[in-house]
Amino acid sequence: MVLGLLLARAGVQVTVLEKHVDFLRDFRGDTVHASTLTLLDELGLGARFAALPHRDVESLGAVFDAGEATVADFTRLPGSVKHIAFVPQWDLLDLLAEAAEEEPTFTLVRNAEVTDVLRGHGIEGVRYTDRATGIEHEMRAVLTVACDGRDSVVRASAGLEPRRFGVPMDVWWFRLPRRADDPEGGLGRLSAGRFCILIDRGAEWQCAYIIRKGGDAELRAAGIDAFRRGLAELVPWLADRVCAVESFDDVKLLSVELNRVHRWYADGLLLIGDAAHAMSPVGGVGINLAVADAVAAARILGPHLAADGAAATAVPTTVLRRVQRRRWLPAFLIQSGQRAIHRQVLSRTLSRASSSAGLPRAIAALQRFPALQGIPARIVALGPLPEHAPEWARR
Repeated sequence: MVLGLLLARAGVQVTVLEKHVDFLRDFRGDTVHASTLTLLDELGLGARFAALPHRDVESLGAVFDAGEATVADFTRLPGSVKHIAFVPQWDLLDLLAEAAEEEPTFTLVRNAEVTDVLRGHGIEGVRYTDRATGIEHEMRAVLTVACDGRDSVVRASAGLEPRRFGVPMDVWWFRLPRRADDPEGGLGRLSAGRFCILIDRGAEWQCAYIIRKGGDAELRAAGIDAFRRGLAELVPWLADRVCAVESFDDVKLLSVELNRVHRWYADGLLLIGDAAHAMSPVGGVGINLAVADAVAAARILGPHLAADGAAATAVPTTVLRRVQRRRWLPAFLIQSGQRAIHRQVLSRTLSRASSSAGLPRAIAALQRFPALQGIPARIVALGPLPEHAPEWARR
């Protein structure tokens, strides 16, 4: 949606194919980071975003058996935006779609499930099915951009295979009621063998319960009561509401992947976001990186596509390569950091039989020297090499 909006503002004829009839489905970790909030301001959409139901969060904390700790302090960020926001992602997507549809060269096709790419001299478009009618269509384009996530159909159809990195965990997602006297913002709870993240969504908590990779079936076999007891032991102040998880039907499994495609492009095709580099949930930075990919792609591709107008010709792979060169290093750095956290924190937490006596050394240092809390804040909220809207897209 971000890429479609930006290209349309460059005067490019652009179509976004959306698999569903609307955006009303359950997204996980609906974070909008400081760099994306800045982008919305640059696009003239800051006031519209402010009108959406959302929660501004100025810090992220964690509770260990040894005590509470602040991990990231967003008030120490450079620039005017010193927080992140939790917002229903369907509201944000509606906002972006409405802004894009104000541009005469933008089209959004809903209920369009892409099933394959069209091949000729490279990739020449896609084949998709109208889910309402079952009718198959072809859409030809001088450039196809795969924004269809970690299970990208476009990537698979084009024969591009990612390199996969091992991960120690999967995630159970569920929701619990939130009360007015509950803590605010984002909170992590770590103990021996267990780890839960709570995301403040106003009237409810969006909860991510970390489990061992491949442990889903075994834990479900133990029964919902065992899960509720374990959750209440881990976060005692939730004990009076864990029964809101009525059955495992309320618990959704996210099979965590961490991977990266060696080459993000082919003739007529570009991959961005999770289609190019699937991120771990660690830090909640996947959306942030995907948006940054879209901004960089628009800045590089927009002038080329707009210059050709209606007679647009294929985008040279040298131009597509510039997008990967711009965004490869941020993806590499973040994934390297996530892999280190997987090894040093999550693997040890999930395999540990007993609790340690004190805070982890890195966390203890953040408490002793609070100025250091700006470092993880910057990594999470801005990321390496944050992108800004090109001048021609600003309003």
